[in-house]
Amino acid sequence: MTNHSKTPGSSENGDISQAAPPDRAHRTPHAGPEDEHQVTLRTPAELADALPYLLGYRPEDSIVLAALRDRDGRGRFGGRARLGIPASPDDWAGAAGQLVHGLVTGSERRGVRPEQMVAYLCQEPGRGETGRDVMERLRPLAQKLRVECGALDIPVVEALCISDGRFWSYCCDAEACCPAEGLPMGPPGTSVLAAAATYAGIQVRGSLSELRVRMLPREDAVAVEQAAALDATAATLVSRILDADGRAEVAEETLESAERIMRRLAEAPCVSGVPAEDLRDDRLLGHDEAAALILGLQDRTTRDRAAAWMEGDEAAPALRLWRALARRCVGPYGEHAAAPLTLAGWVAWSAGDELEAREALAMALGADPDYLFARLLHQACNEGLDPESIRRCLREGREGGEGAADATADDDAHDGPSTGREPVRPSTVSASGDRRRTRSPATSRAVRRPRGRRPQAGRGRAGQSTGAKGVASAPETGRRGPGDVDGSHESAASPTSHT
Repeated sequence: MTNHSKTPGSSENGDISQAAPPDRAHRTPHAGPEDEHQVTLRTPAELADALPYLLGYRPEDSIVLAALRDRDGRGRFGGRARLGIPASPDDWAGAAGQLVHGLVTGSERRGVRPEQMVAYLCQEPGRGETGRDVMERLRPLAQKLRVECGALDIPVVEALCISDGRFWSYCCDAEACCPAEGLPMGPPGTSVLAAAATYAGIQVRGSLSELRVRMLPREDAVAVEQAAALDATAATLVSRILDADGRAEVAEETLESAERIMRRLAEAPCVSGVPAEDLRDDRLLGHDEAAALILGLQDRTTRDRAAAWMEGDEAAPALRLWRALARRCVGPYGEHAAAPLTLAGWVAWSAGDELEAREALAMALGADPDYLFARLLHQACNEGLDPESIRRCLREGREGGEGAADATADDDAHDGPSTGREPVRPSTVSASGDRRRTRSPATSRAVRRPRGRRPQAGRGRAGQSTGAKGVASAPETGRRGPGDVDGSHESAASPTSHT
């Protein structure tokens, strides 16, 4: 399965008091809006139960750090950071360092340095393993986290492993409170904290895999039909996009088709449940329609004009359409998903859903690590910036009739929305598939060719797929996923492939 990648949870949404190491009584008020609701978390079990409410979802195969800071003699949850657990223990030291330093740096950038940490390791047993086996196997990783935090004079007051419905503490070996066989997690939603969080309006949205599956390419019989439609559409559409006059025509056709399908989605009857909703949307989108939209959105100016559907009544059907298109980027067209995934992330962020926004943007970078618009949005979202400045830019472009996207000196340096008015000349693609940029007052990304197929007579090519599964490496580390770990949110990167 092509992996379009990973993501984060909410920040600054709870309090925690100073830990009392002798009796391990973690007095942890968990506050709702304006600190009106408080729940005291006294035990490791309650800290384990708190994790989904800190992130807004249930993490899987994850290292999670929660920073603590003092406020009036009591602690408060600060930033949170998440990173996928590397498959190889050789990568654990690097992952621990990346996560700890990223969280601390991000917190310091906000003027609040963490004073303590709570660490979580979440992973389900592999074949032949038990939860206790997982805990023992990950013990060196927990130690590396404690060493990295200790080097910065930030003690880890609790480190927990959660696996197979049980949890273990790496900081306590007292059989009375932390037995060797671990302790069972309570049923989801039954704790005092769950009740308080519900009362405060804090929701847990399931697992990341449940969110990602809404935007992952299909792998059923429909995928074969969709790939054939993409091949057939590319044979005629790509040459038109590479022509100056044809490109403008394709842009208008793409946007008109998108608007028509959005109206169709908005008028569709309601169904119950997320899987049923996505299945309904898939049935409302034809293979040829999806192929033309996917290929048309590879043009940067067209994509940016489509990004203007980010608020009001347009936002919900637009988000549904971008998710559906991402699911249609099958086979060798996996890299094409960067455009609809970035649009999905942008609309979600604009609508206030930062969790889906980060996930979609990280998946876009997993599909194409060089997709700069996704990288810029992902960084801005992780840093807690206000999306209104981008909305304003897109509104101005829309009102001017040109879209918000035209004129950058070089899209290698800037691939996000801009407000220039110079038309963008598409890059050319050599017969070998290498991109040759045509320098002009503004340039766009090359029309993509699917990777891994030899050219055939009568067949156009429109893209490149990611050659390997997993999140693309970031230039800062040479091997980690896209984006830095942020001080208030998780990293959307994962050193390992999660499909």
